[in-house]
Amino acid sequence: CAFQAHRPKNAFFALQGISLLPYFNLQFVQNNTMPNYKLQVEVIPQFLPEQSDPASDLYTFAYSITITNKGNIAAQVISRSWSVNDANVLHEKIKGLGVVGYQPLLQPGEKFQYTSGTRLRTPTGTMHGSYFCVAEDGEKFDADIPMFVLDALSNESGKRNLH
Repeated sequence: CAFQAHRPKNAFFALQGISLLPYFNLQFVQNNTMPNYKLQVEVIPQFLPEQSDPASDLYTFAYSITITNKGNIAAQVISRSWSVNDANVLHEKIKGLGVVGYQPLLQPGEKFQYTSGTRLRTPTGTMHGSYFCVAEDGEKFDADIPMFVLDALSNESGKRNLH
């Protein structure tokens, strides 16, 4: 990609408050901060005691996710990337295509829900990640999944709005 900068022959234009921006051939890519490309993520984590074995340091969790397209353009979830952390600072990175075998195309206002799970060696931990998406107009963007807590010690499991 070649970059050529063009500037006015008379630098006096800049002193008069005339923007030099039109003289430069620059493109600025806007990302998921634009309202056109916005996915809202809701997560409800749940401890699964019947699938856990605390005596063997094995704790199983499910998490139900709702992805809502709050943008103005249809977007497809192509892949996911997760960081799973337990209380012993064990960090696992998980990447893969789609979500539970799907690559949902979400029209504006449309939702996609799924449930998945993970196992930890400690009764508490965290997860966070992102979805790689492509909008109908070809724009690529990441939708962040802010950190949420996996907790086998608390009997409380509530809905948490995350994005």
